[in-house]
Amino acid sequence: MTEALRTTVVFDLGGVVLDWNPRYLYRQWLDDAEIEAFLDETGLLTWNARLDAGGSWPEEIEELATAFPHRRALIEAFWRRWPETLGAEIAGTVEILRELRDAGVRVVALSNWSAVTFPVAYERFDVLHWFDGIVLSGEVGVNKPDTRIFEVMAQRLAVDPAQAVFIDDSRANVAAASALGYHAIHFTAPDELRAELNALGLLPGR
Repeated sequence: MTEALRTTVVFDLGGVVLDWNPRYLYRQWLDDAEIEAFLDETGLLTWNARLDAGGSWPEEIEELATAFPHRRALIEAFWRRWPETLGAEIAGTVEILRELRDAGVRVVALSNWSAVTFPVAYERFDVLHWFDGIVLSGEVGVNKPDTRIFEVMAQRLAVDPAQAVFIDDSRANVAAASALGYHAIHFTAPDELRAELNALGLLPGR
């Protein structure tokens, strides 16, 4: 049976379109081994999911800093200097986005991202203005791979999973999207993504 025509491409943002990594911030004070020890001890990357899901920054920061008082300065820096966790655009993905838009393909975004910090990125990166719509976990109150955020995105942005491609660097998020009927692609690098979109006829090879 012929697969349904895919007319919309849904992009994750962090790790797919933009390079985000708290290590960029902490390299100002710690070497790589010390950063990993700090992240492992505090569980900061896992804890950050609470912020992405709409948690209160002051409350969450204070709770984590109270649990690890000897790390308070580093934990508070995550809030005070959060913009320094942002890297650059992922150039190959940006080029793919440009080509999709030029070809008339609708592009939207679904991201686990705090609604408090997202405006910093939105102001910094023009590519975020290219999307026909963006849904953030921080606005919805739940993170991917929970199906509820996919349902909210589908309703708000009029996305039919049977006619959409979903791209994410998280295997769990890809699996959730696939179960909902999306053609889901696990992002590893722009070149591999380009090949998969070429195969779907969305991004004809040059």
